[in-house]
Amino acid sequence: MHDYPLPGALPVATVSDAMDRFGVADGIRPLWPGAVLSGPAFTVWTRPGDNKGLHAAFETIRRGEVLVVNGGGDATRALIGELVAQKAKALQVGGIVLDGAARDVVELAQLGVPVFARAVTPAGPWKTGPYRIAGPIAVGGVPVTPGDWVLGDDDGVAIVPAGQVDEVVADTRRLIEGEAERRAANQRLVPRD
Repeated sequence: MHDYPLPGALPVATVSDAMDRFGVADGIRPLWPGAVLSGPAFTVWTRPGDNKGLHAAFETIRRGEVLVVNGGGDATRALIGELVAQKAKALQVGGIVLDGAARDVVELAQLGVPVFARAVTPAGPWKTGPYRIAGPIAVGGVPVTPGDWVLGDDDGVAIVPAGQVDEVVADTRRLIEGEAERRAANQRLVPRD
């Protein structure tokens, strides 16, 4: 098990740069400004618009794990809302990433549960299944395996394969140092008349 950087410690954009710009979940956005997450993936693959698998996941998910759900990109039914987010907060889940929709955006922000999703809709979910837990999935076109590092910030979500975490963290920190040098050089620029 890795010591994952704290939420917000490394920018998603720079992590993606460190991975040759791979690993960014397409179309998955934070539902409230300032939401950040970082932790190992706990995966769920569910029928579009159905959240029975999410409820089952809460029976075994561990503190700090990020619930990552392939909901087929469906925008017609919210997979989570305030009540599911309350459960996630009580269990100290590291956050929720949905390739699907959510609802109760104001309440999610008030709870402080970092939720990233493809869409928002007021329509509630089905609860009949089927679903799969703790297997390989895809979210926003990126493969995700349980234990992969999931991080999110205002720019979106990136997935780092578990076997590459240490290397990507080191490369990201080197890129951050280089960016600091370029920022300092930019501040020394003098306009020409």
